Amino acid sequence: MGEKMEKWTTDKEGVKILIELLVRKGIRQAVLSPGSRNAPLLLAFAREKRIRHWVVLDERSAAFMALGMAQQSGQAVALVCTSGTAPLNYAPAVAEAYYQRLPLIVITADRPVAWIDQEDSQTIRQYEVFRNIVKASWQLPGELFGEEDCWYANRLVNDALNTALSGRRGPVHINLPLREPLYGQRSYAAGELRTIRRIEPERGPASEKMQELAKDFGCARRVMILAGFHQPDPALKIALQELAKLPQVIVLAETLSNVASERHVVTIDRVLATLGEEEKERFQPELLITFGGALVSKHIKAFLRKYRPRWHWSIDCSEHPADTMQGLTTHILAEPALFFPALAARVGAVASHYARGWEEKKRLAEERHVTFEKKAGWSDWKAFSLILPALPAGSFLQLANSTPVRYAQLFDCAQLARSDGNRGTSGIEGSTSTAIGAALMQEGMTTLITGDMGFLYDSNALWNKYFPARLKVVVMKNGGGGIFRFIPGPSDQEELEECFETACEVNVEGFARLHHFQYFKAADEKSLRRLLPEFWQEMERPAILEVETPRLKNAEVLKSYFRCLQGE
Repeated sequence: MGEKMEKWTTDKEGVKILIELLVRKGIRQAVLSPGSRNAPLLLAFAREKRIRHWVVLDERSAAFMALGMAQQSGQAVALVCTSGTAPLNYAPAVAEAYYQRLPLIVITADRPVAWIDQEDSQTIRQYEVFRNIVKASWQLPGELFGEEDCWYANRLVNDALNTALSGRRGPVHINLPLREPLYGQRSYAAGELRTIRRIEPERGPASEKMQELAKDFGCARRVMILAGFHQPDPALKIALQELAKLPQVIVLAETLSNVASERHVVTIDRVLATLGEEEKERFQPELLITFGGALVSKHIKAFLRKYRPRWHWSIDCSEHPADTMQGLTTHILAEPALFFPALAARVGAVASHYARGWEEKKRLAEERHVTFEKKAGWSDWKAFSLILPALPAGSFLQLANSTPVRYAQLFDCAQLARSDGNRGTSGIEGSTSTAIGAALMQEGMTTLITGDMGFLYDSNALWNKYFPARLKVVVMKNGGGGIFRFIPGPSDQEELEECFETACEVNVEGFARLHHFQYFKAADEKSLRRLLPEFWQEMERPAILEVETPRLKNAEVLKSYFRCLQGE
């Protein structure tokens, strides 16, 4: 008999079980942050060649990078840090992953339980520290002293990974108390390890239920399908295009929904702005069907809360669907990519002018948009009107929160392969780190459009050594975006500049030079038009384009735009 292969790694058997089950469950990427208490985990990941590891110093940036990788690959990503406050830096990205339904496997090393609250260094109450932003939390036994302990650890890890990867996918937290010594090693003979399999029932509605839903669908003469952020899915996109051919159906698709089509309304805010108060009831849907994540558009949420549909179906695999419009009537536990093709195959046209009415408003909005574009002066609006249509066809877009993702709602970006943004929680932190992780998972070009405050807030991302040359970063140098100047409330306060905008000078060029990015700057329409083709050329290094716009003018230009859409 030949000898079994042996592998030297950490002598912490619980860590060995964890790593092996990660491999068995298909996890192939891990983002690690240095530390001492997590030394056994670092050693084990570094020696496990079936999982590629990336080492990132800053835990907050590391977590958003892992989020970007999971977002683009569709696969779970492991995230590993040391004890103490280190896990707390994961919280913004873990929350974002939870609401984007991305399976991060958050693994935190901890001190032995006996030392919690005993004033031992780097020791806090880590177990369930993410309890409200993960699907579930587990704490593994610190040491395994026999077969029963090994069985218990095996069961816990299986349960954690199955939970992350099934149903409403999302992050899970595995806390692992580790006792010194931390750097011991031993060899393990290759052998069998129990892997618990979870099989989900068919997610598509049963035929009888589908027929019943199709019958109800046929009773509505005004049907609105509203898409929030969603992963690209060809079958879903085709089904929605088929449904949009029906005269009673209109599909409203946000920029991040990734289901854009010439048949759909993809510039929701600008089309809604053309509706006069006296005609809004005519555009009120009888049946609203929603799917995907949180909506960017406050306008559509306000419209549907005031002009509520008679029926609201939420297509959602989660156990607790959101009632965003405050009128939910039916929760259909199904994947949109299964539900909509099944629905499209069973429904037909009914006499209605609903889709035609929306199409007329869509054309009117386009005409007024073009009229405004011709006369708009240099501003954020003007810059976005040049940048977004010029994004290379088939490329990937990452939108930072605050103003970038909102401006993108006003323009048609149908040429893109995919658009994403951290809209699960809508925080400004981590956008650059997320874009790095996303770019690492794609062969084509990825462009991040961010504001100067978001860029500054995630400047730790620039420590990263994994920048792909195909990453492009557009920084809107607008003194904080001016968002508080065009939303009701803050714009009327005398403390606007001191307490809300908190504008500060961001040295974008300095960051670019320090971290060896190619650097470009545009401060007017002419220079931006000239630089964009060169900026999007293939280069040996990633590139940053600084776009400087007038801070005090941007909000007024945007308000003027909406007045133009309203026909004023």
